[in-house]
Amino acid sequence: MELLEEEIIEKYQNDALQIREAIEAYQKGEYLTIDEYINKGKDNKGKDNKRKNMKISKSHPRYESLKTREKLVAGFKEGYVAINGLLAQGRGECFDYLLNEKTQNFALEAERAAVALLLLSKSPVISVNGNVAALCSREICKLAKILKCSVETNLFYWTKEREEIIEKILKKIYDNILTEKTKKIPNMDSKRADVSEYFYNADVVLVPLEDGDRAGALVKMGKKVIAIDLNPMSHTSQNATISIADNIVRAIPNMITFAMAMKNLSRDELEEIVKSFNNKKNLMDAINFIKGKI
Repeated sequence: MELLEEEIIEKYQNDALQIREAIEAYQKGEYLTIDEYINKGKDNKGKDNKRKNMKISKSHPRYESLKTREKLVAGFKEGYVAINGLLAQGRGECFDYLLNEKTQNFALEAERAAVALLLLSKSPVISVNGNVAALCSREICKLAKILKCSVETNLFYWTKEREEIIEKILKKIYDNILTEKTKKIPNMDSKRADVSEYFYNADVVLVPLEDGDRAGALVKMGKKVIAIDLNPMSHTSQNATISIADNIVRAIPNMITFAMAMKNLSRDELEEIVKSFNNKKNLMDAINFIKGKI
């Protein structure tokens, strides 16, 4: 019986390295069973001796990047980061290299405007997926607390188990986590359409690492959408109200700093910050910066 790659991933989602080996072997026509690959590197008690979490020296020039990768691998092994999320991280890193792995001025401007918009919001909400939970769940919750903002999970590769693990992680840090999903985003057929009534009625949504079609659907609902996406040319960035071309592990801490500094500004001051921000120009600044690096 032919075993599809998706079945391998689903069955052994906590064994990232073994999954990769199993799939590569299968693609090469090597017909050892998948269980034999999974069991390689384990002792007689079933413990994984093949790969432990890396200890990364802070002096390593790739320290931040390696630390980010390890967080995602840990989340994958714990069952809440999808294997596809590891691939998405690699794609994002390509753009981060072109941004010098630093928050550029155009990103800071977008982060400041995003915080102003969230502070002006009557019903703000932050959407969290597996990668976001692995990389900065504590920072997301800290930002939400400052902004008096609700948090809700939404997964591209949805399983009930993944959703429950992420909600459990978030609830340990923050008490305003939305879990009852009784509404659907119009014109979306997948589980990503399922949202809480609060999210459905929210006026401003922060959607880090979001897929383009959902970002577009939220805009069509009349919501103001804030995206964090390293690719300024992505559908998500192009659809969003405010697009932050920055790495989420830098963007969220930056937004926390802005939120602390801006939380006591008057409504007029916040509105002026939002009004003076031009998302199209900001995206072009990001694209031109990248072009200058190629």
